Amino acid sequence: MAAAFSGGIQKLLQVGTKIVAVGRNYAAHAKELGNAVPKEPVLFLKPTSSYLENGGTIEIPRELESLDHEVELAVVIGQKARDVSEASAMDYVGGYALALDMTAREIQASAKSAGLPWTVAKGQDTFTPISSVLSKSEIPDPHNLELWLKVDGEIRQKGSTKDMIFKIPYLISHISSVMTLFEGDIILTGTPQGVGPVKAGQKVTAGITGLLDVDFNVDKRRRPGTASN
Repeated sequence: MAAAFSGGIQKLLQVGTKIVAVGRNYAAHAKELGNAVPKEPVLFLKPTSSYLENGGTIEIPRELESLDHEVELAVVIGQKARDVSEASAMDYVGGYALALDMTAREIQASAKSAGLPWTVAKGQDTFTPISSVLSKSEIPDPHNLELWLKVDGEIRQKGSTKDMIFKIPYLISHISSVMTLFEGDIILTGTPQGVGPVKAGQKVTAGITGLLDVDFNVDKRRRPGTASN
């Protein structure tokens, strides 16, 4: 199925129905935010309208001063998956990408304290910057990749996918037992430690060492009809 995504992000945007994100999948990240290390995957959904292609501009909501960056390995589903076993789960992978899960941390903190969903904090337009899609053959071992992220050239995050608490076969099996995964859906597999804020005027670069890198500008979201300076 990997060949279906050789055209890159456009094919992904056309066929995917959802983004399934996994929270707290790196122990060090869970601890840096004061969260307990989970005993089962913490899942939340993001809309596909939040995708942002490489080179685009991450938009900070008008009422906020910053967003937090979270660099993640994205697993692209290659075929319909429902109630799949861990043993066969990797057969359902169509490829991989690098993605950022941009987070309005102030909004998320308020929602968490009130026991409310994270949708507004995670699902706004431009909150899922994403790279082109790499085929399975380009990533023979997705559990041994170095992910990194820089802000204005300064390293903020660097970690290895080997440190994921829940590995990809388990995530696919678990998620597909809850909801059907379709071709083009993606799973965001969690972020290593080092998350932090970015502000308007800054530039975010991120990558998978030796394979690809992406870059995004950051600006405030503007009211319709308002020109940039």
